[in-house]
Amino acid sequence: MKIVILDGHALNPGDLSWQGFEKLGDVTCYPRTPDEKIVERIGNAEILIVNKKTIDGSIMDKCPALRYIGVLATGYNIIDTEAAKKRNITVTNIPSYSTAAVSQAVFAFLLEFANGVHEHNQSVMSGDWCKAQDFCYWTHPMTELNGKTLGIAGFGSIGQQVAKTALAFGMNVIAFTRTAEKIASFNEKYRTLKDDGTLPVKPVTKDELFMQSDFLTLHCPLTEQTKGLVNAQTLSLMKPEAVLINTSRGPVVDEFAVRKALDENKLGGFACDVISAEPMRADNVLLGAPRCIITPHVAWAARETRQRLMDIAVSNLKAFLDGKPQNTV
Repeated sequence: MKIVILDGHALNPGDLSWQGFEKLGDVTCYPRTPDEKIVERIGNAEILIVNKKTIDGSIMDKCPALRYIGVLATGYNIIDTEAAKKRNITVTNIPSYSTAAVSQAVFAFLLEFANGVHEHNQSVMSGDWCKAQDFCYWTHPMTELNGKTLGIAGFGSIGQQVAKTALAFGMNVIAFTRTAEKIASFNEKYRTLKDDGTLPVKPVTKDELFMQSDFLTLHCPLTEQTKGLVNAQTLSLMKPEAVLINTSRGPVVDEFAVRKALDENKLGGFACDVISAEPMRADNVLLGAPRCIITPHVAWAARETRQRLMDIAVSNLKAFLDGKPQNTV
């Protein structure tokens, strides 16, 4: 069984092992693959493992031995799944591997806006405290999370973990989702987290989500319905001091509208780990934006998280080879 990994570096820059795949077949791993080399490198492989390289019907036609495509991510929009289905190619993804890591990243962003730890540290290290007349000072407006409203767009596993963490901080949590039963199920399970008789998570409409949130975090998949969910109109509903956080997919946000809102002081802050085109382009409108924090798609990158992804990817392939495919899309 020939297994080709087209872009393995992001998952495994050298601190993990491909041994799990090597036990299942003859593995050829490329750290990165330019688009023009995709077909050549897949060749006559039956198994393709891929992270971010786009695989469409034309590539499948040129690689007729392909029987399985394993995506090293939760999102699988890089694969033409309809083309794969027509060619009897099984496609799998990795669900729920990054729940803990991404929810942790959300609160790293949220706490930076609330406390300004990095900004205060930079001030101290530059000597400002040594020159201060008083025993303390602050360069960043600080706020308590207790009592603030956290809005969550999308209520899958990550959205639910974020809600649990927010409740532990004493925040009021509201959520907008197309699957309202997930909120009801969460509330039934975690109703004891609120001692005032209110629901742990209050379901709201989309407009209510934008209007009521002090902090709004996005956890919805990228679909035709969610593309541009955050735009000039929805941003106009937000409190001018509110903070928006995106760890879902870049195109869920209209970056031009966000930059305009930041420049005009109509949005308190924006943080994201994803961008419309990755790697980020030098002309991206968010570069240099005020009150804006951007990390390079690393919310998933803790070693423990990547190891979990690797383990699930191997399990997916083994299940396929055993005739019992799992996590198919």
